[in-house]
Amino acid sequence: MEAISKFPYTHQPLRSISLPTRVHPSSQRVEALLNHLKPHHSQSLSSNICFDAETIQSDLLVLAELYSCMEELFHSPQIQQALLHYHDGKLIEDTLNGSVTLLDACGSARDLLMVLKEHVQSLQSAIRRRKGDSSIDSSISAYDSFRKKAKKEISKQFGMLKRMENKVNFSISLINQDQELIFLAKVLREASSMTISILCSLLLFMSMPALRITKGSSLLSKLKPNILFSSQKEQKNTTNGVADINVALRKGEVQEALRLLETLNVSIDDLEGGIDCIFRCLVKNRVSFLNMLAH
Repeated sequence: MEAISKFPYTHQPLRSISLPTRVHPSSQRVEALLNHLKPHHSQSLSSNICFDAETIQSDLLVLAELYSCMEELFHSPQIQQALLHYHDGKLIEDTLNGSVTLLDACGSARDLLMVLKEHVQSLQSAIRRRKGDSSIDSSISAYDSFRKKAKKEISKQFGMLKRMENKVNFSISLINQDQELIFLAKVLREASSMTISILCSLLLFMSMPALRITKGSSLLSKLKPNILFSSQKEQKNTTNGVADINVALRKGEVQEALRLLETLNVSIDDLEGGIDCIFRCLVKNRVSFLNMLAH
């Protein structure tokens, strides 16, 4: 995974979250990172916009840097005092409550990616052996069983994230509060919103229909993956990597199918690395807020 510090210092022409007069060194970077993510993730979860693996991986890297900058921001004693004094630490407690949902979604996505990779590798092995149809049939059956379980878990996580989104979007009262506290509250709210949206993008990416088995077909044409992953590119009527795998298998192009499956395997590896990084960031962020309350 590339170092997240390489992300360019670009500023998107979007609404500012109003930096306070006494700007912490990390404040401007936090604002720039949030503004970078907003074009992809400013809509409600109900919009169900799908992104490809590369886009999601890029967003995970930006999100990881955002949490790193927020960690620096919240280490400031002045900022800690501002957060603790607002309604006896309500902003901190709300963030801690939300972190439980985010960590659960991260863990679920990580587990699904791990199992999905096992099925991709099983399919690779079945195609390489080519000793009979039973190995491919077995791979398809195992995948379909996993798909049904994954669908239930994804639906559960979507529901939890949707409920959290509704709470995050519910405005807290900041009337007569100073500019610094308003800025901090907006950072916490928008960071949570971006994290929810990116996690939902990853879960939607893993929403998979069934594989079809055509009886009496040749070995390779038995496997017809309609879509293993949803992608933004498919919505524009252009094929993604999995659609290309389908074409290669139907044409009997074994080496091309294996090459494309390996590309898909690498994409899953990248997403696993990204979600692991976010999980660690969320844990570190949670520990920091718990330490604030302890003191």
